[in-house]
Amino acid sequence: MSRVLEGQDWLTADATRAVMAALAAAGGADCARFVGGCVRNAVLGAPIDDVDVATVLTPEAVVQALKAAGLKSVPTGMEHGTVTAISERQPFEITTLRRDVSTDGRRATVAFTDDWAEDAARRDFRLNALYADADGLILDPTGAGYEDALAGRIVFVGEPEQRIREDYLRILRFYRFFAWYGRGAPDAAAVSACAALAEGVEQLSAERVSKELLKLLAAPDPRAAVRLMDQAGVLGRVAPQPESLTLFEAMVGVSADPVLRLSALLPDEAEAVRAAALKLRLSNAQRDRLVEAVAERIDPAMSEAETRAAIWRAGRQAVEDRLYRAWASGADAGVVQRLLALATAWTPPKLPVGGKDLARLGLQPGPETGRLLKAFEDGWIADDFPDHGHEARLKALMARPG
Repeated sequence: MSRVLEGQDWLTADATRAVMAALAAAGGADCARFVGGCVRNAVLGAPIDDVDVATVLTPEAVVQALKAAGLKSVPTGMEHGTVTAISERQPFEITTLRRDVSTDGRRATVAFTDDWAEDAARRDFRLNALYADADGLILDPTGAGYEDALAGRIVFVGEPEQRIREDYLRILRFYRFFAWYGRGAPDAAAVSACAALAEGVEQLSAERVSKELLKLLAAPDPRAAVRLMDQAGVLGRVAPQPESLTLFEAMVGVSADPVLRLSALLPDEAEAVRAAALKLRLSNAQRDRLVEAVAERIDPAMSEAETRAAIWRAGRQAVEDRLYRAWASGADAGVVQRLLALATAWTPPKLPVGGKDLARLGLQPGPETGRLLKAFEDGWIADDFPDHGHEARLKALMARPG
């Protein structure tokens, strides 16, 4: 039975048509097909982020075909067969059909092929080995990808252990795809293979691991996938083994933020979190955010004035993260939500005085300037950021004995 993608704006868009027409002009009507996520998500009725294309044309032929059609090309990864076409400012990743020549668990040496079945055989999961032609006709070389997608089955193409040994990142991809698309019980063969080869994830670069982990944690509900990771001994190989998943499971219920969810998997101690973030090679911003989230506990029963003071001293993000952690730890939801609303709505004012104001009042520049400004700031915060009386406050501080 023929299956056709319908109601897909990306499929009929002028930008897409231009790319497919350019390739067809060089290699024939069936030389290029849509592949992977765009086809899978179209089948599922899920949003389409990227449009990827597979082709029998070599990378050099792709570049020439795009040039002949007046389209820009970017040699994204020519040695691996990938060229990015730019059509109406939209990128389309075009990859020549490939087969693996050799792999070491981290990277593969590939050879180009014109065999669609060979290309499908080297992909990770059957639901990712779906293709569609320029008119949306779905092609399913494994014979099971379409049904897997609809049923929420994450099943490796061919032998799971072989697929994993080709690239150990596929262990994390299994859990990520199960988190996003899986329904019901996970595939037993996949679960067994991931557990048996769990040690392999330690060969992966930290950047690949953290990217995959954060994508997994961004799923609407990644709890079942993370439980599987924990049971298989994979979780403890990519992050410090949590004593319990209780905080994480509660955090999923209160926040969709993947960084906050990661925070709930890490130790509740700043230096341990810093070490974990460094091991995962997270960005400086992500590392600092994770550290600040646990650097100090927050009392959800604090007043609004105390909340504003906390925001001033630690920053809005840190206060919000600490409040979410308190909420996940059992604090009253209504109380936390009120403070979160305050944190979102309040804009911290700038410190209303500076060294020039003290100089104008007769203070000679020097260490005393810094001490008085710090004393002013402390009092100003304690009084909940008044917008008046600043000069009088400075004069009173100057009059006090140092």
